Formats: sequence, structure tokens, C-alpha cells
Amino acid sequence: MRFPKSSHRSRTRQTARRGTAVALTGVVLAAGALAGCSESDGPDRAVDAFLTGWRGGDLNKVGFRNPAGERVPAEEVAEELKQLSGELAKTPPALRQEGEAKITEDTATATVRVDWTLPGDTHWTYPSEIHLKRAEDDEWQVIWEPKVVEPRLTSGDELALRRLTAKRAAVTDGAGKPIVAPRPVVLVGVQPSEVTDVPGLVKQLDTAFKAIRPPITPPVDLTDLPTRMREAKPDAFVDVVSLRREAYLQIKPRIYDLPGTKFRDEQRDLAPTRDFARALLGSVDPVQADDMAANPGLFEEGDLVGHGGIQGRYDKQLRGGAGIAVIVASKRPDGTVTPTGTEVFRREPQPGSTLKTTIDVTTQNAADDAVRGSKQRAALVAVRVGDGAVLAAANGASAENLAFTAQVPPGSTFKMVSTLGLLDLGAVSLDGPVACPGTFTVDGRSFKNSDNFVLGNVPFRTDFAKSCNTAFAALAPRLGPDGLANAGRSLGLEAEWKLGVDAFTGKVSAGGSAAERAAAAFGQGTTVVSPLAMAAATAGVARGQWQQPKLVLEPAPGAAAPAGPQLKAGSVEPLRTMMREVVTKGTGSALADVPGDPVYGKTGTAEYDDNPANTHAWFVGWQGDVAFAVFVEKGGSSTATAVPIAEKFLRALA
Repeated sequence: MRFPKSSHRSRTRQTARRGTAVALTGVVLAAGALAGCSESDGPDRAVDAFLTGWRGGDLNKVGFRNPAGERVPAEEVAEELKQLSGELAKTPPALRQEGEAKITEDTATATVRVDWTLPGDTHWTYPSEIHLKRAEDDEWQVIWEPKVVEPRLTSGDELALRRLTAKRAAVTDGAGKPIVAPRPVVLVGVQPSEVTDVPGLVKQLDTAFKAIRPPITPPVDLTDLPTRMREAKPDAFVDVVSLRREAYLQIKPRIYDLPGTKFRDEQRDLAPTRDFARALLGSVDPVQADDMAANPGLFEEGDLVGHGGIQGRYDKQLRGGAGIAVIVASKRPDGTVTPTGTEVFRREPQPGSTLKTTIDVTTQNAADDAVRGSKQRAALVAVRVGDGAVLAAANGASAENLAFTAQVPPGSTFKMVSTLGLLDLGAVSLDGPVACPGTFTVDGRSFKNSDNFVLGNVPFRTDFAKSCNTAFAALAPRLGPDGLANAGRSLGLEAEWKLGVDAFTGKVSAGGSAAERAAAAFGQGTTVVSPLAMAAATAGVARGQWQQPKLVLEPAPGAAAPAGPQLKAGSVEPLRTMMREVVTKGTGSALADVPGDPVYGKTGTAEYDDNPANTHAWFVGWQGDVAFAVFVEKGGSSTATAVPIAEKFLRALA
């Protein structure tokens, strides 16, 4: 309700000249008129119009004055409000007046609850005061000043967001110690303005990097370095490679004084060595474009993200939750914005949760070192016999975790499973004679031994130690259609495991033609396994009962598969004897003088296509409390490739 100027005063004077009763009636009417004015045109209505305009960006229905009493155009207030909101301007706050405005003569104060929604669905809520002044026409006008937006803001300020990165949690070994920990690295870079001979520099750097031992895998690729130098600013630091400090020190004399080379010391979260369980653990790297595209709004440049393996699978848990801070920034005359040092809101980051594994550092180092020199892709996985804990998973230079996920024929290592099945059925005994001819034909398919050897009519233990394929092909019918699969399942093959990472548990040939069953008896046919599956099966033979391997302990990845049946003593004891004789008298004799406890094992050469010349190499076995499987892709003879890796591994543990 609006009144003409001085109308209230004139009515008051008129009322004063009336009689007592009339005067009292006039006072009541005037009070009613004033009450009606407060409800319709009072400060609360002006506050409501301002809050609506703040959220909507249109303040033309609100009158403004500055603290000095001068009028301020609504458009100017809208522009300054947007500037003060800074990085928060795109998401205006929820606004709510708390209670009625407090009026003191011609001024009023209203308390407003400001609620900003920040990234991560975080709410920043605080009270703010809006001061108002009644104008001569009885209109209430908002006194505009920056602190209306936030009490600590002044003219020229704006709000800015700062993301607070959480501390990434550790992946720990079986002893509870972090596997990945801060370790010194040296960033090698070049400054373009100081390089006069780019091709010469590239050649010298390439030669130096190739001299590092053990070799960097994959090799440092310098093909795009000239282009990156050309496109960079003259005084830029152009990254070349990040080297562990011990690797850098090997070649420091060769690269330190090269024109244009620059070096920065940093700390990076790294495993004990460059190769340490790399395919199993994965890596932690600066966020990539693909990560940001797949997770809009989750990452910012410079964030560290897990890729592959355990680091990738458990990235969310390990990374934790980012925090956020709202700070006051100030805009300079040149348009740049700089922080003032005032922080007005902070939500602390939530640190990641530690992930505990069963990995044993000593065993893993021995495994990595054993496969490092292989010319072919190779994998070695070790399992503790006593409880099934995975102690090591080495994959050499391969980024693929062959140790867990390869699906390949086991070759003659599967004679361990066939023999268990034959012994359970009473089809063979240690010294019972089983012929080992040069060839054996089933349904027109001819089977032969490696290098075409012939043993004649010999004790079964000799067939096993010398790895006679034809003997096992001849014995296949005694297993029946399901005997081999049943023996494999008693050793955990084909079961569903809960490890915390992907693992192939095997597929055992069952049924099929007579020729297929003959081939399956010595690890060919349609049977496929992973090195982990074979290491766990071997541990089951050593223990006398299969238990699911364990890798991730905390958080538990789920209920473990039920333990296998207790193996019959009358079957497992002869099998152990034969696996010992593989080392003392058979194809694994290179391991006979390995220090420490007796070594038990079985060699294997597995054809993987229709060409008998193309074979994978295997060795499975155990020593003391460590069972293991070695797989060499396209490795040919097991005695030439897989057995030497096993020997190097065991000697490192001795």
C-alpha cells in the first residue's frame, strides 16, 4: 500500500483536533492501516523480491542504495553479484529468509540463510544479513554491499573453488607394509632454447636410456620429442621421462651435461622395483583424457588414478573422496584472479582405505627376477602351500596378467591331475608296468612322445618321471568319460573363486571322443588352464587338500570357494613320490641340486595349434611351503625355458 508524501502526518494532525472518543477510534484505524502497509510493502516484501532476483538474475523489481545512501542501478547490482559469486555463479544458492525483518524506525535488517550446492553434492550454508532503508515514498530499498553475498567479501573480490585431493591409500603386502610407497625419482626434461642439435640430443638420450639395466620396459619413445620441443615455449621444461633415482644414477654421467637437459627431483608412489608385480598391481598415473571422459566431473588435471590390476579395480577405495574449499580471490586490473588467502568454507577430503594383499616382497622379487630375462612372454605364480596365499605373480614385460588370466593348454603338467584320477580309480600303481611305445593311435589319430623317445614296458613311475605321452593316451579309457574332470575339480579347477581380481580357474575336458580323451590325459585336447590354477592345484597335492588361493585380504572380496575333498593318502602319497622323481630322475633333473628342501614337480610341453613344432613350456612344483607354476608362451621345450626359470626362482629363495 502506498501513501502520498506526508499523508500520514496530516491525518495525525487531524486526529489530534478531534474529540477523545473520535481520537481513539482514529488511532485504531491508523494502526490497522500501518499493519496493512507492513504486510504488503514492508521490508520483507523487498527482501523476497531481492532473493527471487538473485536466483533468477533479474533485480529490476528491487530498489538499491549503497551504504552512503546513493542509488545503485539494479543492473549494476546484478553484474556485481555475478562477479562476486565467481566460480559459483552458474549454480545460484538456495535462499531463505529466517524470521521477519527487524525494523528500527526507517531501517530494517533481515537474516537470510544462503545454501550453495558445491561439486560432490556438498552444501555450504551460512547466514547473511540484508540491511534495508525506507525511502521518502515509504518504499523499502536494499542497501547493496558485497558482504550481502558472503560476510567476508569486499568490492573486487570473488568466490573461487579449490579441490582438495585425498591421500591415496596404500596397497600392503602380507606383512601389512605398503607395497607402493613414496620413492625418489628424477624427471628428465629439455629446455628448447638451449638445444642447438635436436637430432643429436635425441640420439644421445636414446642411447643412454637403452643402457639402463634392467632395461626400461616399454622402452622410452623419443619419436615425438622434436615436435614437442618445437611446439613448446623456448624456456619450457619439456618432459622426456621419469626415472627411478637408481636408474638415473646409472646414466647421469652420460646425460647431465648434454645441452638443454634439465632435471627435477620428485617423489612418486612406486613399487619396490619397476617390474614388481606390475601386471597384477597395475599402476597409478596422472589422470588421462579417457578417465575424464568416462567420469565427467570426477577428476581434474593432476589427479592420480589407478589403471589396471589391483590399483584399477580398487581405485575408488584407494583414492578416497576429494574435499573442497571455497576461497576469496581478488581480480587485478589486468583481469587475472589471485587468491587472497581467506578460506570461507572447507570440506576435508576423505582419505582412501588401505587394501591388504598376501604378496610377499621377497618371493615377488625372486619371481620378477626369474622371468625378466625370458625372450618370450612368461609368467610365474607362487602360492603358499599352508593357506593358499598368493605370494607372487610375475609377468615379465607383459602388461597382461598372464599368471592369472591366461587360458592355455597345460601339456604334460596335467599328468599330475590324470595320475591322481588314475590312482583314485585303482587303475595304476607306482611300480605297475605301463608300456611307453613310440606312438599310440586312437581312432586314427596318432600320438607320440617328445623327441619320439621310447621307454618300452616300464613301471608307471618311470612313465611319469620321463613324461611319456603314449602311456597316458593308452590309460585314458580307464579314467572313463568324467574321471579326468572329477580329478581336476577335486583340485579346484573350474571352481568359482573370489580373489578380488580376475582369474581363470580352468576348463577340463570331459566326455568327448576317444581321441579327445586320449589327448586330454596328457594335457592337450580342450583342457585349458591358467598358471594360477595350476599353482593352486599343485599346492593342493602338496597339502593333501585343495584350498582356494587368497590374494586380497581386506576388504574381503567375498566368501572363498569351499575347500576340496581330503585327497586319499593312497593316491596322493604315490603322486608326490612320482613328482619328486621328476626332479631326481626325470625331466626336471636340473633342479635336483637346488639348495633347501626337496623340490617336487612336473614339466610340460603343450601344443597350442595344429603344428607340433609350436609349443608352450611349463613347470609346476613345490619346495617347502611354496608351490609355483612357470609358464612360457611359445617357449618350446620346458627343459630349455620353463625349468631354468624355476631354478632361478628357487635359488633366489634359498
